[in-house]
Amino acid sequence: MENISLVLQACAGLVLFLFLAWVFSEDRKAIDFKSVFMGLAVQITLAIIVTKFSFVRSGLFAIGDGIMLLKDATFAGTSFVFGYLGGGDVPFVPKEGASTFIFAFQAMPMIMLVSALSMLLFHWGVLPFIVKICSTFFQKTLRVGGALGVCAAAKMFLGQTEAPLLVRPYLGHFSRSELFSVMTAGMATTSISIMVVYALILEGTISDPIAHILTASIISVPAALTISRILIPQTGETTSGHLVVPYQFSGSMEALSQGTSDGVKLYINVIAMVLVFLALVALVNAILAFLPSFGDEPLSLQLLLGYVLSPLTWLLGIPWSESIPAGALLGKKTILNELIAFIGLASIPKTVLSTRSAMIMIYALAGFANLSSIGIQIGSLGTMIPNRKQEIISLGFKALIAGTIASCMSGAIIGILHSFG
Repeated sequence: MENISLVLQACAGLVLFLFLAWVFSEDRKAIDFKSVFMGLAVQITLAIIVTKFSFVRSGLFAIGDGIMLLKDATFAGTSFVFGYLGGGDVPFVPKEGASTFIFAFQAMPMIMLVSALSMLLFHWGVLPFIVKICSTFFQKTLRVGGALGVCAAAKMFLGQTEAPLLVRPYLGHFSRSELFSVMTAGMATTSISIMVVYALILEGTISDPIAHILTASIISVPAALTISRILIPQTGETTSGHLVVPYQFSGSMEALSQGTSDGVKLYINVIAMVLVFLALVALVNAILAFLPSFGDEPLSLQLLLGYVLSPLTWLLGIPWSESIPAGALLGKKTILNELIAFIGLASIPKTVLSTRSAMIMIYALAGFANLSSIGIQIGSLGTMIPNRKQEIISLGFKALIAGTIASCMSGAIIGILHSFG
C-alpha cells in the first residue's frame, strides 16, 4: 500500500513539473505538445531499458567496473606521489575508528586521469562516434536540429563548457529556444570527469553507484530538452549542423598532455570550491546557532533548506518523514554544488534516509544545476558568442530551474520503476 502511495506521489510530481513549465512558458500557444509527450516517452523508455533489461544493466555495470578500475590505477600514482596520504601503506597504527582516507589526495586526482583518457578517446574518434549515434537518435525522436542534437548527446559525457565547443560555429545561429536548451542540458547533467568522484563518495551508500550516475546522465538529457522547449518553445526552423572537432592534436601524447592540463585546472577548481563552500556553510550555521533552536535541533542552513524544499522531494516519491533531509540535500546542491550534496548524502544514516530514497536523490542531485554554474555558462558561452552574452545572462536563472526540474523528473521516474521491482 505504501508503494502505491509513493508511486502516486511521483506521478503527481511529474504532472506538476510539466504543468509548472507550461504555466511559466514564454509562449504557451507555440508549445509543440507532440514533442513534449515524445520527450517524456523517450525519457521513460530509456529509464526502463537501462534499469529493467539485464543485458543493458550488465553493460552499464561493465562500464562502471571499467571506470572503477581507474580508482586502483589512480591509487598507484597517488601512493607514489603522496605516499600514505595518497593511499599507500600507513607507517603508523591509526587510532580505532580513525580514517586514513584523504579526499584531496585519494579521490580527487582521478579527475586528471579521466580528463586525460577522455581527450585521448576524443583524439582516437571513439567519443565523436558515440556522440554522432546519440545525436541522430535525439534528432529522430525529439525533432531537434542537428547542431542541438550533437550538443545534447555530448552532454551525456562532457562538461557544460566542453559540449558546446563541438557546435561552436553554429551557436551564433541558434534560436533563443535552442540556446536555452543547451544551457538547460548543461545544468541537468554532469560529466564523465566528475562521475568517478561521485561514485567514490557514494561507495557504501548504495550498490553500484557509478551505474546509477551513468543512467542519470543518459535519461536527464531528454527531460532537459522537453522542459526547455516548454518554457521557451522553438519557433521557425531548427539549426542544422554536425559535429565539429574543436581540438587538433599531432598525436596521442599531445592529446594526453592537453587532457592532463585541463584535468589539473578542474582538480584545483573543485578542491577550492569544496573547501570554500563547506567553510561558508559552517560559518552560516555558526551565525544561525545564535538564533533560537527549532524544536530539538539547533537552527542550521540544512534544516531551513530541508523545510523549504521538502514538498519538492516529497513529489519525487520520497516519504514525508524523509523529505526534510532530502530537501536539505537538494538545497545544498542548488546553492552550493552537487559534490557537497553527495558528500552530505553519503553521511546520512540509512535510518534517516532509506536506500530507495537515497537512490532517488542520486538522480535528483546528479547535475550541475547550481548558482555557480550560471557564472560558468555566462563565462563560457558568453565568450563563444559574445554578441548574445546579455541574452545568456537573462536565461541563466531560468536554466537553473529547468535543469533542476529535469533532474527531479529522472529521480521521480526511477522511484516509480523501483517500486514495481
